[in-house]
Amino acid sequence: MILSGKRILLIISGGIAAYKSLDLIRRLRERGASVRPVMTKGAQEFVTSLAVGALAADHVFTDLFSRQDEQDVGHIRLARDCDLVLIAPATADLLAKMANGLADDLASTILLATDKPVLAAPAMNPKMWSHAATKRNFEILRGDGVHFIGPMAGEMAESREAGLGRMAEPLEIVAAAEALFDGGPKPLAGRKAVVTSGPTHEPIDPVRYIANRSSGRQGHAIAAALAKLGADVTLVSGPVTIADPVGVRMIHVERAEEMRDAVLAALPADIAVMVAAVADWRVASASDQKIKKHPGESIPTLALTENPDILKTVGHHTMRPKLVIGFAAETQDVESNARTKLERKGADLIVANDVSPATGIMGGTRNSVKLISQSGVEQWPDLAKEEVAEKLAKLIAERIKQG
Repeated sequence: MILSGKRILLIISGGIAAYKSLDLIRRLRERGASVRPVMTKGAQEFVTSLAVGALAADHVFTDLFSRQDEQDVGHIRLARDCDLVLIAPATADLLAKMANGLADDLASTILLATDKPVLAAPAMNPKMWSHAATKRNFEILRGDGVHFIGPMAGEMAESREAGLGRMAEPLEIVAAAEALFDGGPKPLAGRKAVVTSGPTHEPIDPVRYIANRSSGRQGHAIAAALAKLGADVTLVSGPVTIADPVGVRMIHVERAEEMRDAVLAALPADIAVMVAAVADWRVASASDQKIKKHPGESIPTLALTENPDILKTVGHHTMRPKLVIGFAAETQDVESNARTKLERKGADLIVANDVSPATGIMGGTRNSVKLISQSGVEQWPDLAKEEVAEKLAKLIAERIKQG
C-alpha cells in the first residue's frame, strides 16, 4: 500500500466538516499510515480531542504554548517529523493565514515552519469560497506549491445553501494523498498535456442554459492519470460537481468559447485529449433578463448559432500537439460516426462510446469504449472510468515514446 509507513500530520481546523476527520483518520490508518493530529480551537468546538486521539492512537496537539508539548515534541518537530501535512478541513481563515505567512496558533505556526508537502481540503460556505480574497489566497498557495483536493459542490450542512464549498469525502482525500506519494515510473515527465472535461453551459438568460449530461468524471480521471505518469497537465473544465484532480493545473470555464480560448492559451503542448461534452449550439443572443412566461403569449423562439469546434480547431492548429485525441459520445452508428469524426477533425485517435440512456454511461461511473484510429478499431471491455483513464494514459505514453 502506498501509504504504508507514511507519517501524516493531520491539521483539523474549525468547521462543521471537522466531523469527517474522524473517518479520514480511520481510512488513513487502514492503509498503514500513522496519523498525528493537531486541532485548532475552532475544531475543538465541533469534535472532541478525546475522539480524535482515540482514532489516531496518538496524542492530540492543540496549544502553541503548551509547556509539556513544547518540551516533549515542539512545533518545529511537528512541522518536520512527518511525510505529509494534511489539512482537513481547511477553513477560509486558515488558508488566509497560510497565504499571508501568519503564525498565531499551533496550526499556522506548523504550516509556516514545515518543509514537507502540504495537502489541503478546503471546506466553507460557497460565498466564502467564491469571495475575491479566498480566490486570491488560493492562487497564492497554489503558486507556493500547496496541493488541493476539492472543494466539492453540494448542499451546505449549516444552511440550505448549495454550491462549491463542501469538503471532499475522506476516500477522495486519501486518494489525493496516495497520488502525492506515488513513486511509479514517469514516462510522460517533461511532456505537456491539455485535457478538457465536463459539459459547457450556454446561457439562454440569467437562469437558464443549454447543456449536455456530462459529469466530468472521465475527463478528470484522464487528467489525473496523465499527471500520475509525470505529465504537466492543464485541465480545462466546464461546470461539474466533482473535485479537481490533484497535481494538475485547473482552469474553470462555463461556455464553449471560454473553453476554446483556454485550450488555445495552453498550447503549445505535446498531448491534447478533448473529452468535454461541448454544447454544439448556443443561443445567438442570450437575454440579459429572465424570459418571463405570460398567459396567452406565444412560446419564445430561440435562435441558435454554432459553437466553436474545439477538437477540430486543435487538430488543424499551427501549434497542433503531437498527439490529438477526441471523444465521440454517440447513440447510434457509433463506429461510423467516430471514424467520420477522426478524419474530419484532424485527430489521431477517437475514443467512442454508446451513451444511449440504457447504458448509464453519461453521468455514470463506468464506461465501455472503442478506440478508432487509422489502423483500425480496438474494443475495450466495460471498465470503471478510472481504469479507462489509466489504460488510455499508458497508451498515450507508448505513442509519445514511439514519436
